[in-house]
Amino acid sequence: MKQLIFVYLFLVCGLFSFGQVSFANLEKYKTEWVILRDNDLSLVGIRSFTSNAIKYYLAVDPTTLQTRVVGDRSVQVVSKDAAQVAKSLHGSVYESCFSLVRKTENNLQDAGLNFRLPKEAGINLTIDLCPSHKPLDKVIFEDLILAFKGVDSSLPLAVSVSGKWMLNHAADLEWLKSLDAKGVKITWINHTYDHIFNNSPLTSNFLLSKNTDLRYEVLENEKLMLRNGLIPSVFFRCPGLVSDRSIIERLLSYGLIAVGSDAWLAKGQQAKNGSIVLIHGNGNEELGVHDFIKLLQTESQAIKTKHWTLYSLSAGLDEY
Repeated sequence: MKQLIFVYLFLVCGLFSFGQVSFANLEKYKTEWVILRDNDLSLVGIRSFTSNAIKYYLAVDPTTLQTRVVGDRSVQVVSKDAAQVAKSLHGSVYESCFSLVRKTENNLQDAGLNFRLPKEAGINLTIDLCPSHKPLDKVIFEDLILAFKGVDSSLPLAVSVSGKWMLNHAADLEWLKSLDAKGVKITWINHTYDHIFNNSPLTSNFLLSKNTDLRYEVLENEKLMLRNGLIPSVFFRCPGLVSDRSIIERLLSYGLIAVGSDAWLAKGQQAKNGSIVLIHGNGNEELGVHDFIKLLQTESQAIKTKHWTLYSLSAGLDEY
């Protein structure tokens, strides 16, 4: 019996690590800042919720920026005092990201992390999944796997997923999750629940649209992600890359780091070493997908000799 329990716990911990546990009956989801201790590791809880009468935290490693879900029975709650939580972040990579984001928070478009990091041979690939009736552009992922076959066994990339896309593309979402077995390591970025869009100027469009409930757009999407077995990251992609100072500050209060782009391919922006590349994989950006496939072909020889690669969004942030 003890062996069976051990095996069960081992499998559950492994599933949490790879984001494959879904919380179908998630309740009482809220923002909650706490200091947690997991053995010798210090974590910062930014959300709490219950499932099957057990309390869980969505926690961040302030050094690596990796998120995980931990049960309150498996960690020690060190402090719930806001001042102590802020103090615990001092000098961390997480805290430095807050400062980096604030440097661009007045931008109407492209606030947040919008620069090259690290400035080495390769890119940070971000793929946005805005609401769409068209199927997922699987060719992006298939060509990536093919290009790096026999070169790298782990391919980090980020997918910005909206709630309305998840609700209408269950099979595509399951397919994306299955890519973990092929070495594709996805960082899941919150791209809001509704992804509001209208024909107004940017100053009153996307998240700046009248009567937009930012808290709803953020938290409802995180809940949907968790119910679908995705672990929300600390990164956030504003729809249309549009925001203002108030939105960025509120995102920071939720513990979220806005991610822009210095290479939105469909807009003719060229990818350079360390670029945060943006393409849409929702079937609505044929040009961006075409340009990315062309980029892979151009760098094919450099990929084979390991002189061009993919980076995770957290790579290089410890240098700032």
